[in-house]
Amino acid sequence: MKKQKVALLTAGGLAPCLSAAVGGLIERYTEIAPGIKIIGYLDGYQGLLQGRSIPVTDIVREDAANFYLHGGSPLGNSRVKLTNEKDCFKRGLIKKGQNPLEVAAEQLLSDNITILHTIGGDDTNLTAAELAAYLKKNGYDLTVVGLPKTIDNDIYPIRQSLGAITAAEQGAIYFENVVNEQSANPRMLIIHEVMGRNCGWLTAATANIYRKRLQHRHFVPSFNIEKKLFDVDAIYIPEIPIDIRGEAARLKKVMNEKNSVNIFVAEGAGVQDIIQELENQGQKVKKDAFGHVKLDSINPGKWFANQFAKLVNAEKTIVEKSGYFARAAAANVDDLRLIKSCTDSAVDCGMRKESGVIGHDEDRNNQLRSIEFERIRGEKPLDTNQLWVKELFHDIGQPVNINRN
Repeated sequence: MKKQKVALLTAGGLAPCLSAAVGGLIERYTEIAPGIKIIGYLDGYQGLLQGRSIPVTDIVREDAANFYLHGGSPLGNSRVKLTNEKDCFKRGLIKKGQNPLEVAAEQLLSDNITILHTIGGDDTNLTAAELAAYLKKNGYDLTVVGLPKTIDNDIYPIRQSLGAITAAEQGAIYFENVVNEQSANPRMLIIHEVMGRNCGWLTAATANIYRKRLQHRHFVPSFNIEKKLFDVDAIYIPEIPIDIRGEAARLKKVMNEKNSVNIFVAEGAGVQDIIQELENQGQKVKKDAFGHVKLDSINPGKWFANQFAKLVNAEKTIVEKSGYFARAAAANVDDLRLIKSCTDSAVDCGMRKESGVIGHDEDRNNQLRSIEFERIRGEKPLDTNQLWVKELFHDIGQPVNINRN
């Protein structure tokens, strides 16, 4: 029987779970199989293609609990798609004519890896599935167990992805300072852009947590420190169509009443309108190796600011983005609880040679299990019929087409 050897890698964008997940995996293996060798590939699939890795030493095992205290990734990340041969060649990761999957597979073979743990979003884990299928087709049995990392919380059929709840909390904390800009100028329009390409969960959850935290603050209404000045006035997410004119009329009344307007907007809200506008102007929209529109290049927050500034007669407009602040944080208590349960399950599945992505399966009564790779996909929208979503939009006075029955 072949001796077990484990490899870890983190990939995609950052999330407040990567360091903790690496630590959790190391801890669990040390608990149940301390003799198993573990390595970590540096910079995700890029490091795998280049054969760059570091060993998990006895000292690292002893310090594993300290990983929980840190944000970012101790292994480094990258965005590399192993089935995109053209992009891998362009970036110097393979030679001309090489198949990235084959190069990655050969490296795993060379390193004698039997269990690969990938910590990433749907792209990362689907790439891992393709790699495992390639290896199996070519006679090499590799167990691949993924952990679902994305602050967007948009992976089918997983109830809660790792890092998302921390990112929402950090985005709320971020805005607690930014909102004070409402006092810097009369008729201030503040746009808080939150990450979320196709799903509005993070934006809505950030606004929801922010408003809950607002309930515990003390105000001085008699001296212009009123709760309404700090509250959220609008939330725009990809799942709900935006009536710009109607919203402008509503928000102009808000501006006239409190001398400021606070808007939370998902970076994916209104993107199709922005793309259409840019293409009509003859501009080419940039895309990444996975075919996703590069949202930084189209600047959704600025677009919304331009749409609303004149319509609400704003004297000054600011656009602040909490994404990098939120996604680079260390995991909070709620996330740590989820991460620990998932890493324990991931190691157990790895030892049983059970491939898949670990998560609470929404189609199986939210059971924590290894979900089949073929059922994993991204772009899961926010369910706007959830009670907390209905109450959120109702409480801020924003009319939306949500069934409130």
